[in-house]
Amino acid sequence: MEFSIIYEDENILVVDKPPGITVFPEGPVREKTLSQELLEKFSWMAGVGNPPRYGLVHRLDKDTSGILLVAKNNATLAFLQDQFKKRLVEKKYLTLAVGKIKDKRGVIETLIGRAPKDRRKQKAYPKIGAEEKTGLREAKTIWQKQGEFSDKTNVYTLLEVQPETGRKHQIRCHLAYLGHPVSGDKLYAFKSQPTPKALTRQFLHASYLKIKLPTGKEIEIKSDLPPDLTQILKNLTPEK
Repeated sequence: MEFSIIYEDENILVVDKPPGITVFPEGPVREKTLSQELLEKFSWMAGVGNPPRYGLVHRLDKDTSGILLVAKNNATLAFLQDQFKKRLVEKKYLTLAVGKIKDKRGVIETLIGRAPKDRRKQKAYPKIGAEEKTGLREAKTIWQKQGEFSDKTNVYTLLEVQPETGRKHQIRCHLAYLGHPVSGDKLYAFKSQPTPKALTRQFLHASYLKIKLPTGKEIEIKSDLPPDLTQILKNLTPEK
C-alpha cells in the first residue's frame, strides 16, 4: 500500500489517502485497511485511541482520496476530535457533479439519516416536514462552482464543496438530493446516469483542511487533485 505524507510534526501525521483503500474496518473487510498499514509502519499508532481507528481523527470513504489526519498521542486525538465536533475545522473537497449547475454558489441544508430502502445509503430530507422522523441529524454543505466540462453528449460541473457538518456520505447524499450526483458514484447514481470516460470511482477528493493544533498553531493543508481525476478533466472539454 502506497501513500504520501503531506505534513508531520510531534503531534500529528497528515496522510494523502489514495482511492480504493478503506480507512478502518467496519464489519468484515477482506483487504488491508489504512489503519492496519499505519499500525505496521508506526509503532506509536498502537498506543493512540482504540482499535480499529487508533489515531485516525476522522474518515474518508473508500473511493474518496485526499487529506486524512492522524493523531500521534491521545491528548492530540481528543483535542482534534473536539474541534471536529464543534465544527471549527474548515474542510474543502473537489468534486465533479453530473449535469449543468447554473448558479455560481449555493448552500444545501437538510436533515440526513439512513435510507430506509437501502441501508448502505444515507437519505436527505427537507428540514421542514421531517421533524417527526427519528434518527435524523442536521447537515449543511456549501458549494461553489469552479467550471463546466463536457463530452460529446453530457455536461458536468466542477465544484468546490465545503461540508459544515460531518455526516456519513454527506457530500454524496447532498449532491444527489440537489439533482446532480457525484460523477462515478455508483451508490448514489440516478438510473442511466452518465459517467465520464475512464472514470472508475467517484470523483471526490479532500483537497483542503485548516485546523488548530494543540500548540495553538493553525495550519492549512492542501492536496492537489490526483492523476486519475486530473486525467478525467483533461479528457473532457472545458465549457466557456
